[in-house]
Amino acid sequence: MDLGVRWKLHGGDGRTPAPGAVVRPDERLTWPRTVGLGAQHVVAMFGASFVAPVLMGLDPNLAIMMSGVATVIFLLATRGRVPSYLGCSLSFVGVAAVIRAQGGTSATVTGAVFVVGVVLFLIGLAVQRFGARIIHAAMPPIVTGAVVMLIGFNLAPVTASTYWPQDQWTALLVMLFTGLAVVCLRGFWSRIAIFLGLLFGYGISWVFDQVLGKIHSNDGSGRITDHWRLDLSGVGKADWIGLPHFHGPSFQWSAILVALPVVIALVAENAGHVKAVGEMTGDPLDDKLGTAISADGVASMLSTAVGGPPNTTYSENIGVMAATRVYSTAAYWAAAGFALLFGLCPKFGAIVAAVPGGVLGGITVILYGMIGLLGAQIWLHGKVDLRNPLNLVPAAAGIIIGVGNVSMKFTDNFSLSGIALGTLVVITGYHTLRAFAPPHLKTQEPLLDEGTSSYDETAEEKDRKDGKDRKDGKDRKDRKDGTGELGGA
Repeated sequence: MDLGVRWKLHGGDGRTPAPGAVVRPDERLTWPRTVGLGAQHVVAMFGASFVAPVLMGLDPNLAIMMSGVATVIFLLATRGRVPSYLGCSLSFVGVAAVIRAQGGTSATVTGAVFVVGVVLFLIGLAVQRFGARIIHAAMPPIVTGAVVMLIGFNLAPVTASTYWPQDQWTALLVMLFTGLAVVCLRGFWSRIAIFLGLLFGYGISWVFDQVLGKIHSNDGSGRITDHWRLDLSGVGKADWIGLPHFHGPSFQWSAILVALPVVIALVAENAGHVKAVGEMTGDPLDDKLGTAISADGVASMLSTAVGGPPNTTYSENIGVMAATRVYSTAAYWAAAGFALLFGLCPKFGAIVAAVPGGVLGGITVILYGMIGLLGAQIWLHGKVDLRNPLNLVPAAAGIIIGVGNVSMKFTDNFSLSGIALGTLVVITGYHTLRAFAPPHLKTQEPLLDEGTSSYDETAEEKDRKDGKDRKDGKDRKDRKDGTGELGGA
């Protein structure tokens, strides 16, 4: 049985890909280069994977370790066709805050999220059984693109309010350095530009501390203080080897009901991720959508069963792939191995946690923007007409709600906001408006569930269509030149 763990060397030697070349999921570079790319993926997701569990009141070292386990599960389940890293989901941060405000404990939080994982797994099975059309029926290109866009741009306030203000000049320098590295460097070095940007930021922060002394700014917790840009005090106190803190889940209906709506966001995140990866690799992955959703559900169930946070396909790593054009799943296996080891090393966790906020500000400006713009790429590929109000209105409303983190409070214990609410508005808004729209608006863009998607076409149908398009193009040229049957009559 093919588990997707065999890779052929890209270009024959796996050394330096040609400019603009794509390293496909079933290819790899040399192992040293692959390991380096794996480290880059780990670094890319570390910021959010540490911040999210801390905000949820959970052990960040356990979160890192379980993200490695989750990634292995995902890669095996999808047979190596969907390059992805599974990290702690930010969609649950608000849910955890509500549950704790009700008197819930960490066990209550993980119990509620465990149930969400079960529901996500069942949804994935339904997609596997009935096909990706049931997802496409709910989320045609206008919806999927909007969801990917709002997921990416929803992260913008994290950069603007948390990272960038800690050291704006370091953030600016890191942003410029990373941008120049992506564009100007050649070969392998351009493909690890994000990692180089982080190293540059680490170094420049140390230099500024030595030359300029402490900075008077936001310290990341919201307080304005005098502090060092690079604070390594926690590294000396941390152990080299140690297990994270485990605990079992506890189930309460009130907490479960608060958490369940996030399933909408998780399905959208997975669908958007699979769609985005398919766009980047040129390999339609609709047949793996149900498997990806189920694998995400299983990974979240396993993580929360031992006290860790839920996992989801990680947006940050889409940005890394977009920057490097390396989609090799071998790099993700390397990343999973790093995560497992780092989860057992509190000292390394302390080093990563010490990455200055200004450095993360410069990096995330680029990464988060890449994520959002992939939504626009989905619109372009799907030939979405934004002049059509049926497309324009729900997408516009949902994106503003998602980006602005708009919140709706239904009861004292239940509210929706940000990604979840924006996704709900896009999906329900589109289909509600479509039900009442005049026929001429509905015919401007066919729905994917009507069998008109390229994802639903067989290879023979595509060949016939391509052949017909070429023939039609030739006929039009002949008529224009006066050499065709009609022109020569």
